[in-house]
Amino acid sequence: MKNFTFYSPTKIIFGKGTEDEVGRQTKKYGKKILLHYGGGSIKKTGLYDKVMKSLRQEGIDVIELGGVKPNPRLSLVREGIDICRKKNIDFILIVGGGSVIDSAKAIAAGAPYKGDVWDFFSDNKPEIESAIPLGVVLTIPAAGSEVSPDMVVTKEEGWFKKAGGGDPLRSKFSIMNPELTFTLSAGQTVTGVSDILAHIYERYFSQVTNTELVDRLAEATMKTVINNTRLVLKDLKDYDARAEIMWAGSIAHNDLLATGKTGDWASHMIEHELSAIYDIAHGDGLSIIFPAWMKYVYRENVERFAQFAERVWDVDPGSNGMESAALEGIARMEAYYRETGLPTRLSDLDIGGDRLEEMAEKCAGKDTLGNFKKLGRDDVLEIYKLALK
Repeated sequence: MKNFTFYSPTKIIFGKGTEDEVGRQTKKYGKKILLHYGGGSIKKTGLYDKVMKSLRQEGIDVIELGGVKPNPRLSLVREGIDICRKKNIDFILIVGGGSVIDSAKAIAAGAPYKGDVWDFFSDNKPEIESAIPLGVVLTIPAAGSEVSPDMVVTKEEGWFKKAGGGDPLRSKFSIMNPELTFTLSAGQTVTGVSDILAHIYERYFSQVTNTELVDRLAEATMKTVINNTRLVLKDLKDYDARAEIMWAGSIAHNDLLATGKTGDWASHMIEHELSAIYDIAHGDGLSIIFPAWMKYVYRENVERFAQFAERVWDVDPGSNGMESAALEGIARMEAYYRETGLPTRLSDLDIGGDRLEEMAEKCAGKDTLGNFKKLGRDDVLEIYKLALK
């Protein structure tokens, strides 16, 4: 186990009816806020009205910016920065999922910054020294952005999707009511689940040894997500199963499961090229890329993959050896994805092979990525090819 510092200051307000707390919590950080949200679904469900009522009761002045799309766009971030500067915004309240949170984080970082906000996503990122404080009313368990310091934004010119982040971007509070996820379709639910599992995989597949506690926590979180997703697909309004998934999404990405370890993160970078160019859901891209990545790298630590197979997918190691168990674990993971309706091949989303080399070059043309196995451009290209078959 490596030395580590664990820092997770976000206040979690979890359970039924907790969105009614939003005004009281927001008031602690200012009286003039930017309300940031997506395509308007919060108005259809009535959540917008609830939030506005709670804010008005506390005398909070609200300026709105909606329109966030999946794979949030830099152009809207720039618009939000302009609003925050002109209106002297004290606080940004986010009502939505990961895309809205990421967009808000970029606005929060960009508003006090003297340079271009895209600097925070460049190869030589400056440190984020200050940001407008943030709060979240979470509607989609997936990205874990409600508890993380991370953000991902897409620049339309050239379709570059890049990550950035820093501790000033951690939310002051996150309100999490599983009832708010009842309106999610089966497809939206499992796409989010794919994202949650991917965040655990990135931390679990590490070459650092003697991390039994964190391994067991990660395995338990994966099993919880897998089991409760099956329950939700039988009843989309199963509160208890929704609650398990929602809390798992935060645990997957608040860095608890990374303590003492070195994560990989290559698969996220490889997927970013897919969702930047083809504008697919991040979770759908991850359910395609992760099996391909696993097939390409598992021999770097067969024991780790055999452990994953046995403890998460109930593979009997038997007498066929660890490699056989490792491959069976990957196969069962893919079967689970197909069972839940997730794509496992690029062809499932009608994506062909004509831009694989372009994506590999953009992803790893200048440097290697990943830690479980260092990957260069040619490695990434082979993973895309495996995802195609």
